[in-house]
Amino acid sequence: MVEPVLDVRNVSRRFGGLLAVSGVSMSVREGSITALIGPNGAGKTTLFSVISGFLKPSDGEVFYDGDDVTGAPSHKLARRGIGRTFQIVQPFAGLTVRENIRVGAYLRHRGRDAAIAAAEQVAREVGLEALLDTPADALTVAGRKRLELAKALATEPKLLLLDEVLAGLNPSEIRDIIPVIRSLRDRGVTILMIEHVMQAVMSLAEQVFVLAEGRLVAEGTPEEVAGNPIVIEAYLGHGAAARLARPAS
Repeated sequence: MVEPVLDVRNVSRRFGGLLAVSGVSMSVREGSITALIGPNGAGKTTLFSVISGFLKPSDGEVFYDGDDVTGAPSHKLARRGIGRTFQIVQPFAGLTVRENIRVGAYLRHRGRDAAIAAAEQVAREVGLEALLDTPADALTVAGRKRLELAKALATEPKLLLLDEVLAGLNPSEIRDIIPVIRSLRDRGVTILMIEHVMQAVMSLAEQVFVLAEGRLVAEGTPEEVAGNPIVIEAYLGHGAAARLARPAS
């Protein structure tokens, strides 16, 4: 049996009187792609921030690679191998694509030449090789999404948290980036992704967890979750559920 690389145990996070995440428990198997879905405001990004050390949980524990890392700061978790992207991409606008990626590469490579080489390798992996000298603020939405992914990959994570990396992309752009995500898993990066593009979730994820109003309301394979009446009522709606259940032509 494959041991979980991430084990979240009864985690809650309060902001004053607001309980944003309530008693969530979930585990992510090493070498898998796992999806975290749910309506806007369900607590998904808050849970990501707890896992990655940007927020401390109000209750509960987080275990990574078998160790209790509850409350550890983000920079220490990054060094241990937890990387993340952000829902709102914010590249270093005054820097080129190469320089943006190199910032992340310095976590593992202290020398300038080694960091540049690592950044260029990551750029090739995510399809940005031809844009290495382009200013980050000149990129399209799709280019910025790839750059956000590249910045996280440059830290050489073992566990990568993707927060809506497909949001804002058109269907063609989504089709182009899905193989990139799958290739990361194939080379050993465990992926936990927040995503609203359900066709991508159905294609990529092996396990899906569903949050609604801060609580875990369902889990299972993509097919099980898409057919779950609770998930249909709380998130998908009957029309979307019917489309997902329809065999691909």
